[in-house]
Amino acid sequence: MESSELVSLQPRSFWHQLEDIILGCFFILMIGLPIFDIISRVFKVYLIPDSLVLVQYLTLVIMMLGGAIAAREKKLLTLSSSSWLIPERFKSIVHIFTSAFAGAITLYLALASYQLVAINASVGGDHVCGIAAWIIEAILPIGFFLIFFRLIFHSASSWKSRFGTLILSACLFSGSALIHHPPSFLIILGFGLLLISILLGAPIFIALGGAALLLIWNSSVPIDSIPAETSQMVVSPTIPTIPLFTLTGYLLAEGGASKRLLRVFQSLFGSFRGGSAIVTALACAFFTALTGGSGVTILALGGLLMPILLAEKYSERDSLGLLTSAGSLGMLFPPSLPVILYGIVSHTPINQLFLGGLIPGVLLLILTMWWGIHKGSKLEVQRHTFQWSETFAAINDAKFELFLPFLIFIFLFVIKTTLVESAALTALYTFLIELLIYRNLKFNQHLFRVIAECGILVGGVLLILGVSLGFTNYMVAARIPNHLVHWVQSSIHSTWLFLIILNILLIIVGSLLEIFAAIVVVVPLLVPLGAAFHINPVHLGIIFLANMELGFLAPPLGLNLFLSSYRFKKPMSEVYQSVLPMYIILHIMVLLITFVPFLTLALPHWIR
Repeated sequence: MESSELVSLQPRSFWHQLEDIILGCFFILMIGLPIFDIISRVFKVYLIPDSLVLVQYLTLVIMMLGGAIAAREKKLLTLSSSSWLIPERFKSIVHIFTSAFAGAITLYLALASYQLVAINASVGGDHVCGIAAWIIEAILPIGFFLIFFRLIFHSASSWKSRFGTLILSACLFSGSALIHHPPSFLIILGFGLLLISILLGAPIFIALGGAALLLIWNSSVPIDSIPAETSQMVVSPTIPTIPLFTLTGYLLAEGGASKRLLRVFQSLFGSFRGGSAIVTALACAFFTALTGGSGVTILALGGLLMPILLAEKYSERDSLGLLTSAGSLGMLFPPSLPVILYGIVSHTPINQLFLGGLIPGVLLLILTMWWGIHKGSKLEVQRHTFQWSETFAAINDAKFELFLPFLIFIFLFVIKTTLVESAALTALYTFLIELLIYRNLKFNQHLFRVIAECGILVGGVLLILGVSLGFTNYMVAARIPNHLVHWVQSSIHSTWLFLIILNILLIIVGSLLEIFAAIVVVVPLLVPLGAAFHINPVHLGIIFLANMELGFLAPPLGLNLFLSSYRFKKPMSEVYQSVLPMYIILHIMVLLITFVPFLTLALPHWIR
């Protein structure tokens, strides 16, 4: 039976298995309710009138349970860690400090969440399917407390050291709580400690939540405003698409879709000169679009594609460069998670973003294939004979997965279901074909483990998105975007010059920040700047996402560079050299996307 590299949870205790099963039940309910709503609409019998609102609240539950499982597995999303700079004898002490500081911030978020739930419980408030909303919101303090205790548990290997971490974290928490009007030097010290903690490996949500808490510390704003904004954002109508489409990608990966899709592309293009490069580009783009992350693509497909490229006599450097570069192809295609998240944060129609990214995404794909074909044309290697029988057999074997992108398009633009309903139908379709047709996914053995691994990514992303709103709202209240727009307009008078500077800054941001963090931090500042220079919101979104895609390859900190070095066991210097030609080529394409708006805006204009 095929097995995926994605599902890598450690052996679990009974309680951990129970936690995974509970998360799985919420995912199943999230899939079922939108489909039930579609059926009710067809037959005009509305048995659960608030079902879609309940789906939105389920996203809040999945966020906190997924975040707690991520903390359990030590997989909360972090920035690139610089812990390798620390001498070995100091690492345990540094890790205890980092965990204690992160724990204190998490404890504050738990306290703030408890205050929010207590206030909502006292005033009554909304009901969802007969359940008081505050009962569902109680998952916020529960989840943060679970994350807190797991951060403390993983801070050291001995109970004595863990107890020390707990005491230090409690002192940081209680000490700051006693100071109501801190002097400026304490605020600066807090930000300094926060920066050090993040550089040493603290989770990204700690950075954003901690920054929000430090800013609120010196104001009259109550701390429960952070979980209030988190709850409001996560319970928005489009957020449920994130866990649903992400689950689709994980189900495909666990079901062995990568091998079937690879066989299709090999049968179609393997007989061409440079055919393995075409196969690599297409397989990576298809897989990245469905799984939502280039890291998943490199880890899942790298071991399959590298031997194919080497067998066709591509040099090891060219093979490494092609795989590293192709790892982020497909980010602009539906149902890519970064596109959905950008649309949510920027309030840009997500279907328009997918249409806008289609032509640029195809051009990026073609350029990658062209480079591979160009390199392959110089190689003297015996070609495989094209066989119609193998092609038909491969397509027939993978036909249900190949149909998936068209199915999503039909849901969205022909049947005109909502984005959440389309995501639920897609997840159900994927689950059924992997379980009943391909039978590589076993309900009892794999399903809840796949959901748990999916929950880790979803929880990590949504935690970042949720707590960042406290930081973002403070910037809005302080009129920072307005001041930035005024400064830029007074300093830059040419739209073209603005776009050139924007591209440079975004590539730097893409190489330094994890993409989800970049979206929630940078986009609220970027959108008013785009409006000030009269840049179409869809065009601005594709410029941003294309630069983030390029940022994955930007030396020295691009994520794909690290993943490729890890996956193929190559030194970073060799990875840098291998991606340079493709980096230059794709850079030219990103500039073309930026300065030829027709490429982005043609399809949104034609298809409304």
